[in-house]
Amino acid sequence: MVVHSAAERVLAGLDPEQRSAVTAPAGPVCILAGAGTGKTRAVTSRIAHRALTGDIAARHVLAVTFTARAAAEMRARLTGLGVGGVQARTFHAAALRQVRYFAPRLLEGRAMPELLDSKVRVVTLAAAKVGLRTDRAAARDLAGEIEWAKSSLVEPGEYVVAAAKALRETPHEPAKVAEVFAAYERLKRGNGVIDFEDMLRAAVWGIEEHADVAEQVRGQYRHFVVDEYQDVNPLQQRLLDAWLGGRDDLTVVGDASQTIYSFTGATSSYLIDFPRRHRNATVVRLVRDYRSTPQVVGLANAVISQARGAEARLRLELQGQRPPGPEPELRIFTDEPAEANAVAARCRALVDGGTPAREIAVLFRTNAQSEAYEKALTEAAVPYVVQGAERFFERPEVRQAMIALRAATRSIPGETPLPTAVVEGLAAVGWAPDAPPPGGAARERWEALAALVQLAEEYAATPEVVPIGEAAAIERPVTLGDFNEELARRAAQQHVPTVEGVTLASLHSAKGLEWDAVFLVGLAEGTLPTTYAKTPEQVEEERRLLYVGITRAREWLWLSYAAARSPGGRARRPSRFLPQLDRSGGGERAGAGTGAARRTERRRAQVVSCRICGATLLAGADRKLGRCPTCPSDLDEELYERLREWRQRVAGAQKVPAYVVFTDATLTALAERKPGRTEELIAIAGIGPRKLGLYGETVLALVAGAEVDEVCPQKSFEI
Repeated sequence: MVVHSAAERVLAGLDPEQRSAVTAPAGPVCILAGAGTGKTRAVTSRIAHRALTGDIAARHVLAVTFTARAAAEMRARLTGLGVGGVQARTFHAAALRQVRYFAPRLLEGRAMPELLDSKVRVVTLAAAKVGLRTDRAAARDLAGEIEWAKSSLVEPGEYVVAAAKALRETPHEPAKVAEVFAAYERLKRGNGVIDFEDMLRAAVWGIEEHADVAEQVRGQYRHFVVDEYQDVNPLQQRLLDAWLGGRDDLTVVGDASQTIYSFTGATSSYLIDFPRRHRNATVVRLVRDYRSTPQVVGLANAVISQARGAEARLRLELQGQRPPGPEPELRIFTDEPAEANAVAARCRALVDGGTPAREIAVLFRTNAQSEAYEKALTEAAVPYVVQGAERFFERPEVRQAMIALRAATRSIPGETPLPTAVVEGLAAVGWAPDAPPPGGAARERWEALAALVQLAEEYAATPEVVPIGEAAAIERPVTLGDFNEELARRAAQQHVPTVEGVTLASLHSAKGLEWDAVFLVGLAEGTLPTTYAKTPEQVEEERRLLYVGITRAREWLWLSYAAARSPGGRARRPSRFLPQLDRSGGGERAGAGTGAARRTERRRAQVVSCRICGATLLAGADRKLGRCPTCPSDLDEELYERLREWRQRVAGAQKVPAYVVFTDATLTALAERKPGRTEELIAIAGIGPRKLGLYGETVLALVAGAEVDEVCPQKSFEI
């Protein structure tokens, strides 16, 4: 009775679609979950409900995610639902634990090879072996190409043909890349080391070629959940198939519209083809968006509704569930420095207004765009952090700390609790868990090492579950050696601990994250989509990148681009993916009549800039005001009230609605800009020759200080 009561509590508060996903019968289940639709809640509730009703045993569940952060969140939610013992791991972490556990048996007593922290050093040596000199950037490109090949199950001898079929933009001539690939594999074998793809392959080999290993693994794991299934690559799918061993108790969760990692070998084909591969599959669609305001959701739907290709067949039209919020803002700037300075100024205003810096993100297409925003934020005294492992794990103090922690495994007893062991290990580099030192650089160094201690505390909360037989398993506390392997994996996969500050991130690295306020910058042709997107499939992936960026915002969204890269530079066009925004969230529809199209072109030709921040104004009301709606107002309230009273009298005399005389936006513009001459008056949008002739002289008198009673009797307003 208690168990069933707990299971019912799991279902409480779920929407109908989430409930359908949770209560779907055992077997293949495909959950198509749009951004912000509560997929993690649905998946963890499904696991908990099945465990609490006795349908499954929690320790027989393996839930696979793509980031350690997502795995930790899944474990925390399951614990909160009263279900412990579920193994939630990344593909790499799950494979590593299995390979390490079975290594004595598979390697016949030989030591397990060391896992490479990064391919770059070995790739550099491999390139030199085949007569190719590379700098660090070129070596990283080659390492990425080798990673794509290995994730796609492509061998060195097959690379040239496979790269041609995949239309790869190779860093060097394909035959030369294949030579580097082959030399890289030889160097690894000669040095007795493996990379992360080797480790996944070893896990596959252990199961496929060793019946006893397969029996033990499949006896331990009988029910599988895979998150972000659109990001699975062929090697990961091969490992999943090995784990399943022909069984079909598999729940996958994904969103084809968030397929943005095809350059790494990820493919949405497994998600798209899931119902075909599993004929009896249950398919559930989650479309209620609980993350973003209806305004943000509406823009996301508008962008993805134009998508084409295989992924578009599974696109979801999201339904915003939050209260209404501000409309997304679209800004155009003269050049990139002006754009960066405006973004920094708005970030400063948001922080001063109470928005935590950690709830603000500036997202861009390429990491090279980061520098301008780092500079602008620094000048605006706004703290920031660059998302991505290169900045964190390549810091000298972090590198030294990782070396010290590896050395500490020889001197610190294995039974020492992990957080204590890490603190003791960091003493070798002068770190102590007391108040951070004063000063910018010293404090930043202390906080970077403190982030390692926090990581250790989070990692220690998840003991390893080791199978000891068909129906039993034990927990083993994680050690300092385990933590060092985790740090190496994070460094290789660019998984960084959270640091306070405005987040600067590429659209790719922003996947899976969310913020209250999001700036999407650099949305110009040639940047998004990038000039390297040449095929229809590549262009569609660029569209999905923008969609992912939009759906990161909870409430406040800014989209911008610079008309030129640098002051006086060549003009650029806005991204083809941007809809025409106006204050109502709509704009001209594609395919509108020729008259509407001509009116739109006329509006675009009349460039009006914000008199405060310099942004190009597109919305009609903003153009009248001469400023952005969020820029500070200098409204003369006394003048505004006199103008309103005058308008009311005129409208009454003419027996027309007040807005026929002047709209509220025009009155506000008059009270803000206070024109003193006819030229200044007619420059305000909404005051054309006709209204200038009717009201111009009177309005100028009111602006100059005249009272309403003084001006109204002096002119007849009969038309």
